[in-house]
Amino acid sequence: MQSILEVVLARFVVFRRETDLYKKDFQNLGELLEDRAKKFARKPFLIFGRRKFTFSEINNLSSYLASFLNKEGVGFQDRVCIWMSNLPWFVISYFAILKIGAIAVPVNSMFKREEAKFLVEDTQAKVLIVAPENIEPAFNIKLRVNSLSKIISFSFNKDVYQEVIDLRDILNGKEEFFKRVTVKPQDIAEILYTSGTTGEPKGACLTHRNLLANIRDCQIAISASSEDVFSCFLPLFHSFASTVCLLFPLYTGSTTVLFRSIRPFKRVLKGIFKNRVSVFVGVPSIFSALKEVKLPLIFRIPLLKKFFNPLRVAISGASALACEVIPAFEKKFGIPLLEGYGLTEASPVVSLSPLKGKRKPGSIGKVFPSQEVKVVDSQGKELPVGEVGELIVKGPNVMKGYFKRVEDTQKTIRGGWLYTGDLAKIDEEGFIYIVGRIKEMINVRGLNVYPREIEEVIYQLSPVKECAVVGINHPRKGEVPLVFIAFKEGESLSSQEIFNYLKDRLAVYKLPWRIEVRESLPKSSTGKIVKYLLKEEAESKFFKKAD
Repeated sequence: MQSILEVVLARFVVFRRETDLYKKDFQNLGELLEDRAKKFARKPFLIFGRRKFTFSEINNLSSYLASFLNKEGVGFQDRVCIWMSNLPWFVISYFAILKIGAIAVPVNSMFKREEAKFLVEDTQAKVLIVAPENIEPAFNIKLRVNSLSKIISFSFNKDVYQEVIDLRDILNGKEEFFKRVTVKPQDIAEILYTSGTTGEPKGACLTHRNLLANIRDCQIAISASSEDVFSCFLPLFHSFASTVCLLFPLYTGSTTVLFRSIRPFKRVLKGIFKNRVSVFVGVPSIFSALKEVKLPLIFRIPLLKKFFNPLRVAISGASALACEVIPAFEKKFGIPLLEGYGLTEASPVVSLSPLKGKRKPGSIGKVFPSQEVKVVDSQGKELPVGEVGELIVKGPNVMKGYFKRVEDTQKTIRGGWLYTGDLAKIDEEGFIYIVGRIKEMINVRGLNVYPREIEEVIYQLSPVKECAVVGINHPRKGEVPLVFIAFKEGESLSSQEIFNYLKDRLAVYKLPWRIEVRESLPKSSTGKIVKYLLKEEAESKFFKKAD
């Protein structure tokens, strides 16, 4: 048994080491990885199923791949695409690319061939690193994109795909002689493509400085340590997972438990408890589901929950979290659920609910320390406290610009301020409230209707699993709100019951024209409801039938 003195001394050593961790100003992410590989050489950085990769292993393996890429002509600020789901090879590839000063371009693992081709062609990528299931479409892309010279994969039939380079051969070769280049903070680290819901996808160019600034802010916000274990089932091609589940744990010397996907969720939950995950990172749909699940015995007995629950904090991002989810989740799991806000162009996190101290229902917290926010009108003039306008952001986290899209960049970044396209208000204490998207705002007979306000009222109905409000153009009435609802299994309400409920709680001009019931609502890769699909469906269905 350890004496009290030994325990105190051990904790002091950890505290001293953690304090020293954050003193150095890193120039780039490759330098950060090499530093952490020295400090935490034998500590697991990634856990994937039964396999554990230490900080030292990830550093070495990424150096072997960096050497190969360098030898094949990939140089400073060249682009390399990574097209696979959450696998250790994604992480190794990502850091290998950064080490030689090249730019990582993650491709949505759910993309079909033509969608992936757009990114490869748009960035003029030299190399495409793919999962085995993407080899065939990758070959087709290579035939049509002149810049693409090499395809790298793993676990494939070499007799069939003789031109494909085996990643395992590269890693087993253990060559570590890549050309060391000076990678400056202002150099681009990655290009992350936006969803393209309002046109062609645009590549947000995030620099090493952008990402390092954001993970420093994350550390200040939740005080993570090398003792923490993060979950990562959100896709690494998305900015939220890339920064919060990969780069942030790297910065803090923490471990990340990597899951290929969220399904089956029972496997994810098992992995979380088996690996003692302390920081649970998810999206609203996950937290909505978790507040309903039946938990193991340890969570139903307060004393057991206190001693055996490894979780200490949960973080929600990527889309708005319904107000009623937070207290229900916190009561069930006994940990704080913090709601964050961000966007790809901001690397991505802008604000987070405070871990300690005051929190306000419906708020996404306060802006991160290195950043500034303002709410402005359509002319860019700052609005008074409490008034609704467009949220704009300034700070070291704001992207360099959109790749090869000067005009789009100039529209989005003005005077150093990033115009988010989100409607918000800020109260007298600095708490931010997102009201909705400018493009989603519904103009009903000259009056502004914010979809989120209606959605929050609907979510208070216990049978509702998920809902979305969109505006559609009625041929006679003009723009009107339309509600889509999916109910929990075995529960339902009639449209009239919902309408009567809303009638008592909303002004008449905010009431929906129709209420449509669905088994489920369409979602993006991060679980965000895809409203433009619902809008398109509704307008094609009702435009000629409207009455």
